[in-house]
Amino acid sequence: MDEQSLNTKQDILSKLKELIPNCFTEGKIDWEKLKVFFEDNIEFRNERYHLNWAGKTDAFRLLQAPTYKTLKPCREESINFDETENLFIEGDNLEVLKILQKSYFGKIKMIYIDPPYNTGNDFLYKDDYSETLAEYKRKVGDVDENGNTTRAGLFRNTKENGQYHSNWLNMMYPRLFLARNLLRDDGVIFVSIDDNEVHNLRLIMDEIFGEENFVAEFIWTTKKAAQGMITKYMIVPNHEYIITYCKSNESFKFIGIKRTEEGFSNPDNDPRGPWKRQYLQRLGQGLPLRKIIDPDTNIEYCFESPYTEEKLNQWIKEKKIIFPKKSKGYPARKEFLNEYKTERQLITYLGLFATKSYTEDLYKLFENLKIFTNPKPLDLIKYFLQVTTISSDIILDFFAGSGTTAHAVMELNKEDGGNRKFILVQLPEPTAPDSEAYKAGYKTIADIAKERICRAAKKIQNQLDEEKNKKGEELPLEQIQERKLDLGFKVFKLDESNFKQWRPFVPKDVEEIKQKVMDFTENVKPEATVENILYELMLKNGKKLTDKVESKRGYYVVSNNELVLLLKSVERLVIDEVLLLKPKKVIVLDKLFDGNDHLKMNIVLQFRNEGIEFKSV
Repeated sequence: MDEQSLNTKQDILSKLKELIPNCFTEGKIDWEKLKVFFEDNIEFRNERYHLNWAGKTDAFRLLQAPTYKTLKPCREESINFDETENLFIEGDNLEVLKILQKSYFGKIKMIYIDPPYNTGNDFLYKDDYSETLAEYKRKVGDVDENGNTTRAGLFRNTKENGQYHSNWLNMMYPRLFLARNLLRDDGVIFVSIDDNEVHNLRLIMDEIFGEENFVAEFIWTTKKAAQGMITKYMIVPNHEYIITYCKSNESFKFIGIKRTEEGFSNPDNDPRGPWKRQYLQRLGQGLPLRKIIDPDTNIEYCFESPYTEEKLNQWIKEKKIIFPKKSKGYPARKEFLNEYKTERQLITYLGLFATKSYTEDLYKLFENLKIFTNPKPLDLIKYFLQVTTISSDIILDFFAGSGTTAHAVMELNKEDGGNRKFILVQLPEPTAPDSEAYKAGYKTIADIAKERICRAAKKIQNQLDEEKNKKGEELPLEQIQERKLDLGFKVFKLDESNFKQWRPFVPKDVEEIKQKVMDFTENVKPEATVENILYELMLKNGKKLTDKVESKRGYYVVSNNELVLLLKSVERLVIDEVLLLKPKKVIVLDKLFDGNDHLKMNIVLQFRNEGIEFKSV
């Protein structure tokens, strides 16, 4: 029994929704549609084809708002920090995408993401950066009384929410918009999704990427229909979609997959190579009758076929027709492998990639620990890498999850000798306290992903070592080629800027303004390390996080003299060395002048006289 009295208003709304569902949007009455429904003079305001939803204006404001944050290097969590060109970034992906705009604009070949599907059970990001990070976390309850992270900026978007679809669109729109900027002109993006939001995803991607840049909607089977499952309408969902758009349809093309000899053979040792049987008869299509004669037996065969008798007789002369040994059969043609183009066409149905088996593979990688359920299939991601990327391309995944994309990049590099690089972004979303992952010490999803990459790299290296040892038994030592793969990654974490001038400040009163003025006597945070400052200035000057950095006496040289950063000293000897390098740009920490304006002006003039751009921060 329901102890509450009847909600008359809700009862009427429910009945009205049954009668005219088209006048409701996200569970609420659309008054304009309702009014038009009952009027004789039908007229919609702003009638045009477009996608709109509650909060779209705020989503635009959010993506246009600059970020004041930076990425802090974490050597202790990295593998081969100084040599690797792979990146793993912890933090909110919207802020990270903004930070990467300068350094990686137009540099990414492929993006793959597996965002929340908005099933009513998953979590969406809380996007609100009008406050400081600390204030924001306290407001939404993401930290407890001791300052420990609890929900990491996420909220559960249930189907009872009045803006259920709008919340998901508000989260996805700015991220996809910023992601497009990072793609090369020949770049491509793949987005995994299911039935809950596939329709809305197509619409916002049409708006962001352009309808003309739609490539395909791939479908893959996640599992075979399970017997005994109780489902709505007796339907077991067992497929998902991968929506694909390119940056420019004039520049993008699939690489394609080389055709293998699978299905071909050469039982008669034909000198033209492997072949397979193609039947010439086509029944039930209303095709014309064709007559041909076996030159060895003079038996005539009559059958329906799309091929002309001239073409069939030509194939007989070329010895491409196989006649049956008994007159009851029908002729077939030898279809040779060398008649095909070297690449197979792609089809939109990709087949079965059973998530259960890939989950079990991940468990085995973690020594049978149930670490993460339903990761994206490794072979599925490898397939898309194979058909879109080549050696040295950069791949981005900003919903990294368990790290499947990084694993797939390393695997494919091992298989074809490539040198693809990955950039993964993952929020440090807490694991459930009762999960095996949490009990094993993996407190966040990001921790799981980093550990997976480490374990996958170790497994791949062991496989390479085994190959080397096997070759060593067969070949002289000088003929063995050493294969060196990039199996490391640099870890960076989203953090506040090291510089007070780039940190947002909204004063509450005059006293706070006075205190801020006093604080600006020292622009750099007291706890800021030289390396943290180095990478923040690299990002703000459009340098990649993997660009070559040389540490000199009191300064750093980035990208072969393109940029020099004076972060420790402005001594005469240091200045003279930098002048000899003739870099394009020099940046100096203002605090190194220790208030000596005369010294600063002299150094500024020296660099400018040499045509070197100079800036102090």
